[in-house]
Amino acid sequence: MVKSPLQWKHSHPPEMDDEQFSLWQTAIEVRTGMQIPEQRRTFLKTSIRTRMKEIHCDSFQSYYEQLQTGPSSEQEWTILTDRLTVQETHFFRHQPSFDLAKEKTKEWFTKDPNKKSVQAWSVGCSTGEEPYSLGITLDEQIHSMHLGNDHYFGITATDISMPALNKAQAGIYKEKKITRQISEARQKKYFDQQNDHNFQVKPLLKERVCFARINVLDLSASPLNDLDIIFCQNMLIYFSRWRRREIVNHLASRLQVGGIIILGLGEVMDWANPKLERVPSDKVLAFMRHCH
Repeated sequence: MVKSPLQWKHSHPPEMDDEQFSLWQTAIEVRTGMQIPEQRRTFLKTSIRTRMKEIHCDSFQSYYEQLQTGPSSEQEWTILTDRLTVQETHFFRHQPSFDLAKEKTKEWFTKDPNKKSVQAWSVGCSTGEEPYSLGITLDEQIHSMHLGNDHYFGITATDISMPALNKAQAGIYKEKKITRQISEARQKKYFDQQNDHNFQVKPLLKERVCFARINVLDLSASPLNDLDIIFCQNMLIYFSRWRRREIVNHLASRLQVGGIIILGLGEVMDWANPKLERVPSDKVLAFMRHCH
């Protein structure tokens, strides 16, 4: 049932019983792969309620049915998924991961004189801080080696949330975020300060990053292959253990020999893949592909 804004204001918010919670848990996992445990029930209830209030829908059941069969169900799923993914990120989050990417880039170009590019994939890129941080890292490393203009890098950054991707594509960030996380030298080289005190990523960096919407349940639809670097950090926490392993195994198949996949510390436990070997490090959880 749809209520007017005035009716919503004076009514009690709907409660989510065990049956409804189970129904929503299943629907979200089937649709996105994300798992909502019992301890996040309040978060789920609040997120759904907030959206229901926006569209003046007064019961979890009617909103659920709208998501299943309504004329705008696809759009509605996109909006709800965005609410359920916590997009808290910042530039150079977990510096040792970027240090490893820098070290490997130097190693690849030094060992193979025929290698001209590094191709990377940022999985679950959120609002773009991770791929732009990786881009700065790769750009600095290539320039420091004086390799010339025929050496370059390319980054594909993907996420399930369209609003997050739109922000990433715009490449505009608040002044505080930039000044706290980016050195002055990097600010001058890679960002333009705008009149409203925001900063925008410069074209020299922006043109090296391509953004696309991909649901990790549909990774097989991605055309990406023969990658040097895959970043997949702080995304696997949303998924069940078996799903995490499934995702990481699929990503590993997209690496070329010698390529690395960098995960968040503690996100994958007791996982092994016959084509990969662990990169020896206490600071980074990363694996290198050693055979076809």
